[in-house]
Amino acid sequence: MTIWQTKNWQEMLLKSNQVSKYFEIDWIFIEKRSIWLNKYWLFILWVLDINKIDENKLIEICQKENALFIQVETFDIEKKSLNNLKINSKFKPWYYKKFITPHTAIIDLNLSLDEILEKMKPKWRYNIKLATKKWVSVFESLKNDENIKNFYNLMQETTSRDNFFWNTFNYYKNFLNSLDNSKLFFAKYEDKIISAWIFTFDKDISIYYYGASTSDKNYRNLMAPYALQWEVIQKSKEFWSKYYDFLWIAWPLEKNSPLSWVTDFKLKFTCNTLEISKSYIYINKKFEFFIFNLLKKIKSRFF
Repeated sequence: MTIWQTKNWQEMLLKSNQVSKYFEIDWIFIEKRSIWLNKYWLFILWVLDINKIDENKLIEICQKENALFIQVETFDIEKKSLNNLKINSKFKPWYYKKFITPHTAIIDLNLSLDEILEKMKPKWRYNIKLATKKWVSVFESLKNDENIKNFYNLMQETTSRDNFFWNTFNYYKNFLNSLDNSKLFFAKYEDKIISAWIFTFDKDISIYYYGASTSDKNYRNLMAPYALQWEVIQKSKEFWSKYYDFLWIAWPLEKNSPLSWVTDFKLKFTCNTLEISKSYIYINKKFEFFIFNLLKKIKSRFF
């Protein structure tokens, strides 16, 4: 079970207008999402092994909902399943859109804290100690509107600085208030919040989800993000999680990835990288899907 296959996650997406509806069959949640011009597709994030799902049921729902296609993302952090399709499967290895990259970096929380530190790059261990020496304090914050607004303001600074997409204030609010094990952490120097990050905690996998920090150069050298990561890694061990998942890293062979600098930051905490997911798709309306996929390629090339 992952956080993405829970009812709380589906309700959060519904409240945030990320999905139009969701279904549950055989303990699997299916999301109905819009593409463009009132067209829809179905999405499952994640299942352990695609061969264990009922393809006919999924295809029947796809047709009933008049969806262009249905996409399934597998998830296998412990490599218990090879994720190989059956020869006669109606699904094919492909995807229309990836919401989470198939590659991630993890820390095995069965290791001791000393062993985890030892596997970090020396500069990162130094930065953690430096933040402490600079009197940066890290603490869990209440998930109220004021604190979520503080996070959101820092997120706007971060996305403007690093040129990537951010969600709405209501999305982050729904995320924190809908997911019981979501946590909001702040790093503060004197009276100023200089970094604010969102995490989820679970007995299997604790996840670093969203991170934001100030663009003020007077505070950038305090190394607050390093102190935040180290604090939450320790909290994840206390929660008895098996793994700490950094989520979202660039594909190993991808050049000029928008995730390059994020990946570099994460891989200095751990060199343990995994391909944890594969994508499979069943196309219900082949001509319309071809057109939408063509438009997607044109847009990515020229815009």
